[in-house]
Amino acid sequence: MPRIPDSLGPYRLKRLIRAGRLREIWEASHIETKKRFALKRLSPHKCDDKTELAALKHEYRVASSLSNSKRIIRIYDLQIEDGTPLLVMELFSELNLKQAMRRGPKSIAFMLDKVIKKAAEGIYFMHTKGWIHRDVKPANFLVSRDGETRLIDFRFAERKRTGLRKLFRRPAIEGTYAYMSPEQIRGKVLDERADIYSFGCLMFELVTAQTPYSATSPNELLSKHLIASVPSLLEHDNKVRPEFAALVQKMMSKAREQRPTSMGEVLDQLSKMNVFDSSADK
Repeated sequence: MPRIPDSLGPYRLKRLIRAGRLREIWEASHIETKKRFALKRLSPHKCDDKTELAALKHEYRVASSLSNSKRIIRIYDLQIEDGTPLLVMELFSELNLKQAMRRGPKSIAFMLDKVIKKAAEGIYFMHTKGWIHRDVKPANFLVSRDGETRLIDFRFAERKRTGLRKLFRRPAIEGTYAYMSPEQIRGKVLDERADIYSFGCLMFELVTAQTPYSATSPNELLSKHLIASVPSLLEHDNKVRPEFAALVQKMMSKAREQRPTSMGEVLDQLSKMNVFDSSADK
């Protein structure tokens, strides 16, 4: 196994934060300025993969148009150092919402209202810039100990298609099955309401620590998103406020015409409610 270098170009690698099949996330510091960053680099066996390099370039292009929001991770540069393509990113919390939930919903319940609203603001800002994320899920939000969030991973993001561009769409199932909207599964042209569906699935999971649908096979899971009834949060936790449960169910409507029209509408409703009924403990 090749030895991992101590540095990449002007960056000294401090520690490995996360490793996947295709990419690695490292904490690093600039050798001269000492400023700390997160580096997303292609895994050693993928450094010459043109598809993965194109995906990094796409992610950099998307993030560059979203740099004015504190709810979205900053990506400062795309570089190739010592033959390794990498994104130079803001160093934020290494904990994502999926990891936070592994300790159970009670571990983040005290800040759940804040987390949901901050996460929704990130999606809303992305939509105002004409982008659809297409992979909204807990693992794609980093969260700090005080509930600040950052939306990450723009690999599947695409420009909202309007006018004649709607006619030129190659159907492709991209995203994560557990959170995928019915129209995304069917390969239809997407708008903001696809992310709203996925965000509804995310909200359901944040409260219950389980995804809305479970299955024994990928096809069964996709089928449930298409035809199964939308589960109610009230059946899982009677402390959930009915209006919050109703909002989640509306966001997860099978027909996108029945969902909120925008994340702005979702945020407006969230501002008027809490997740849990505080009087239920009294």
